[in-house]
Amino acid sequence: MPYPLLVVTAVTAEAEAVRAGADPGHVLVEPVGVGPAAAAAGTARLLATGRYRAVISAGIAGGFPGRAPVGATVLGTRSVAADLGAESPDGFLPIEELGFGSSLLVADPLLLKGLTAALPEAITGDVLTLATVTGAATTANTLATRFPQAVAEAMEGFGVATAASGANIPFLELRTISNPIGPRDRAAWRLKEAFAALSTASGALWTACG
Repeated sequence: MPYPLLVVTAVTAEAEAVRAGADPGHVLVEPVGVGPAAAAAGTARLLATGRYRAVISAGIAGGFPGRAPVGATVLGTRSVAADLGAESPDGFLPIEELGFGSSLLVADPLLLKGLTAALPEAITGDVLTLATVTGAATTANTLATRFPQAVAEAMEGFGVATAASGANIPFLELRTISNPIGPRDRAAWRLKEAFAALSTASGALWTACG
């Protein structure tokens, strides 16, 4: 029997949405906590205690206006630690410019190819990981300029990718968009629609990645 696919989410509500659509015989779904540190630690623990075909970081996210509308499904070509670096008088310096490593991890090309084929309406692009959710238009505009290929923002992908990379396990980030990035207007969020889209997308996971 092939090894199962591991899907990690931040919170239980996301895990339940994935389980509603995924093949329970081949896909293990576990919430690991909010933020990149909890995501990395939780994923590393799971990978140390089991054997898996691949790891998917899944959940809802904010979408960059004009790139990923509310309700869309996003497949991350890269998971980017957007706030990993240092401030300077001339602006933000990513960790690469400091000489301390890399702020991005590339999705497994076979996983990306399989899911792109299975989810032809999905939007592909960079998914940013931030420890602080964007809540101001100025920050959203700055991120959109710094990362022209970014389509969404979440809080766990780079942490999950780091754990998967350390264990030499294929990785990809799957997100559905619940709100536009920018000023926090809870009335404009569409959580129900985003969870429904997550369940639908999760139905393709084992077929595309198994």
